Amino acid sequence: MSRGHRTLAGAALALTVALLAGCSSGAGVDVGGGDAAKGGVLRAAIGGEPDQLDPHKTSAYYSFQVLENVYDTLVEPDAELQMRPSLATEWRTSDDQLTWTFTLREGVKFSDGSALTAEDVVYSYRRIIDEKLNAAYKFATVKEVAAPDATTVVITLTAPTPNLLANLGGFKGVAIVQKANVDSGDIRTKPVGSGPFSVAGYTSGDRIELVRNENYWGAQAKLDGVTFTFVKDPTVALQNLRGDEADWTDNLPPQQVPGLRDAGNPTVQTVASNDYWYLALNQARKPYDDPAVRQAIAFALDREAIAKAAKFGLATVNQTAIPRASSWHYDYTPYNRDLDKAKSLLAGKSGLNLELMVTTEYPETVTAAQVIAANLDEIGIAVKIRTLDFAQWLDEQGKGNFDAFLLGWLGNIDPDEFYYAQHHSEGTFNFHNYRNAEVDKLLEQARVQTDQAARKQEYDRAAKLIVDDASYIYLYNPDVVQGWSDKVSGVEVRTDRAIRFRDVTLAR
Repeated sequence: MSRGHRTLAGAALALTVALLAGCSSGAGVDVGGGDAAKGGVLRAAIGGEPDQLDPHKTSAYYSFQVLENVYDTLVEPDAELQMRPSLATEWRTSDDQLTWTFTLREGVKFSDGSALTAEDVVYSYRRIIDEKLNAAYKFATVKEVAAPDATTVVITLTAPTPNLLANLGGFKGVAIVQKANVDSGDIRTKPVGSGPFSVAGYTSGDRIELVRNENYWGAQAKLDGVTFTFVKDPTVALQNLRGDEADWTDNLPPQQVPGLRDAGNPTVQTVASNDYWYLALNQARKPYDDPAVRQAIAFALDREAIAKAAKFGLATVNQTAIPRASSWHYDYTPYNRDLDKAKSLLAGKSGLNLELMVTTEYPETVTAAQVIAANLDEIGIAVKIRTLDFAQWLDEQGKGNFDAFLLGWLGNIDPDEFYYAQHHSEGTFNFHNYRNAEVDKLLEQARVQTDQAARKQEYDRAAKLIVDDASYIYLYNPDVVQGWSDKVSGVEVRTDRAIRFRDVTLAR
């Protein structure tokens, strides 16, 4: 899911204006094995298959696991989620903060050997904006994107945008793509990027093969390639890792993670993430258009039990989106489990039924749904769990054909990414039809507010309204969990869940 989706906080309050956008605190872990030499193909077992490989159109986390290694953005977050140079080596802003000028790295090529220039940046951003693609909301204040020469990009804004750098580099949904690759339609399965690896093969239902991009502008990847296999069952993924059929995975059985961390081989590391998981109720349908009904459900839920069932302790319960470790966190917990309160809010309403949509691509939604169903049964709401594959799930979500759904937002950096697209009336991902004029106003103000203390206050006020309205019913912030064999070194477990293999090596 995005990181919009995606998918997934933690910007520090004391930041200079030049680095306002996207600077944040985080926790990265750089760990690895023993002696390694250049070469070898890393076998990475991921939990599901990408829906497609067009970075501007996919919202699936499994797609971005692959695309993180294939595409570049103008800037990118480091392990501390500070925005650093990537395709752009430097940038400057005008005194009024309405004009940003980026200087591109010279000599950058796409993986097919063609030059990547400022025109490609303009094309990529205009495509997102003009076609109203998934990340279009990140360009809401962009008035114009221009390329005065091959290595200069000028972005003109309608208002100061303190999170512009995070918008342009926080995830590969805003990657720089090649027009010819888009026009041919090959971008869905044979994307042409400028990252450290390129796609050499895609076998639907089985694997995606990457090879080292010899035209990469940066230090050459140490691996010859990476093969992603799609292993939905975490028990099988662990067996593959132990049986030397996989070298790395982030799909481990959560109940076994504590023991695996202590055992040492395979290596297993965890770190708190910037992700959040939530329940959304369709406010275009009765009775879920009634805030009292949504609040009743929020009071009925046992979040500790839900998190334990879904993540076996590898999560922190939270009633707001942004995790506690972030300086953007708003400490607000109005929905301590209270069945009497929930029943009083439902007074006069009986025989309620709720169809809860979950997906097999994210097994924790299926497990969490079972606990939620038991919780709601205690207040007289009968839950029917509707389990779909992710393609069907996305289609039904887009059509608004649901009572409720469970999912997560992954890899968020700036607070705007936690709230605007999901809860603004015109938000790209406001599939649950939430409408609150005061929330709209606060989210619009906060995304152009350059005073960080004032910006924090505006997001806190918006978050309180969102929680009080039960726009989303927030559940927990999960940990990032990864495991790898003792042949692997150079893995970095990141709070934003970005999977980067450019510095990984295999023992020979």
